[in-house]
Amino acid sequence: MPAAGRHRNALPHLSRFAWLMGLYGENFQRLSRMFQPQALPAGTYVSRIPGGLDLLVEVLEQHPYTVELRLSYRMHDAVTGQPDPSAYVRLYRDARQAEVTHCYVGRHWQDVLGLRPSVQAMLSHRLRMNSFLNKWLDYLDGQGHGPHTLSAIEPEAADEKTWPVLDESAAPV
Repeated sequence: MPAAGRHRNALPHLSRFAWLMGLYGENFQRLSRMFQPQALPAGTYVSRIPGGLDLLVEVLEQHPYTVELRLSYRMHDAVTGQPDPSAYVRLYRDARQAEVTHCYVGRHWQDVLGLRPSVQAMLSHRLRMNSFLNKWLDYLDGQGHGPHTLSAIEPEAADEKTWPVLDESAAPV
């Protein structure tokens, strides 16, 4: 057998499911290092960096084994009025995993894929959402966001109506 054939067989095969579980673990590590959401009480926090966009970290619920949060910029979509981009994340404390559950208000996987998606379609969707979070966290880390840039904000300040609105029609062509 040629050496190339032996080498190809010696490499481990990484399934898409194993890749997804690896993303969950890496996202947990990044979120824990950057914002320590497991230690934050439920509430809204802002991470500010010089010359950058404010990042909202909303700890929605603290449960014994999970933390539910949303990450978003202080920008609203012109159509929905909701923060965009945003990612709803569930951290599993015991398993040390962080999973994006959905990226838009009212757009759970059932809204995107239908009620009976194939396993491949569901796995592909989860890979896309969690890859997005992984890349976004990498970008935020590179911009300087971290526990030192995070501060609590009052609920009325989190609901300000003066945030910029993303208007897709105003974008240059």
